[in-house]
Amino acid sequence: MPQDLENLPGMCAGRVAVVTGAGRGLGRAHALALAAEGARVVVNDLGVGRDGAGRSADPARQVADEITARGGEAVAHDGDIATEDGAASLVTTALERYGRLDALVSNAGFLRDRMLVNLGEDDWDAVLRVHLKGHFLPLRHAAAHWRAEAKAGRRPEARVVHTTSGAGLLGSVGQANYAAAKAGIVGLTLVAAAELGRYGVQVNAIAPAARTRMTEGTFPTAMAPPPAGRFDAMAPENVSPLVVWLASTASAGVSGRVFEVEGGRISVMEGWRRGPTADAGSLRTAASAGEATRGLLALARPAEPVYGAD
Repeated sequence: MPQDLENLPGMCAGRVAVVTGAGRGLGRAHALALAAEGARVVVNDLGVGRDGAGRSADPARQVADEITARGGEAVAHDGDIATEDGAASLVTTALERYGRLDALVSNAGFLRDRMLVNLGEDDWDAVLRVHLKGHFLPLRHAAAHWRAEAKAGRRPEARVVHTTSGAGLLGSVGQANYAAAKAGIVGLTLVAAAELGRYGVQVNAIAPAARTRMTEGTFPTAMAPPPAGRFDAMAPENVSPLVVWLASTASAGVSGRVFEVEGGRISVMEGWRRGPTADAGSLRTAASAGEATRGLLALARPAEPVYGAD
């Protein structure tokens, strides 16, 4: 990120972006990268621990201060975006401070990993709340604003970038709550893209892989820092360029997509598609249904392995 952001036109010049979970890790990298490309940034972070415990306004404030110290524009927001009031104030902060909202990057989350038989209801609820509800509520408030703008004749070029995970796409042993939440975010993304396109809103999701607080205990070897002077493929900063592009007007026409991004690699995830099909034209018996299904499975591609499975 340049030391002086003043007078840089940038891909996001003139745009206002909100980034949730922006106090550390991927969110921080996204906020800095958006600012480096000219965006004014609302830096949201509740300042909780890796498991969601505690609360501090410091992470959001520190990132906002870092951006402004380099000549950019940013404001900190430490509200809980998984609450109605917190999500509403997030959007209000952008509108009152900068007069507009162009991009919403939802990234906030934490982990409470347990094997399924040891996973408590509180750990299930807490993880779905921060990830899935924490994506839904800011999206709903931002979408309401953009719909109002479009109906008033001021059609926006709005962008939403959601954060799913390989765990949500393929599953991950010991992360049933997290995988379910991240899979839900994909469904939310697809529906939002279909519903909001008429108002000038594009909605996409990324499934990033990077070394952050959340991944250090999950993939300790693969996520380890490289030797000094070596390219750090797992640095969060390697994910952010795609986020910036998706948040900009340069991504026009791209919506309802999920991208896996790690280091220099970007993949378009193709998701669920109808594969081999057999139609009997009438009701089947259980035996004939099983026989047909066995035949279809022989024609289908093997399922991708679940992360952490033997």
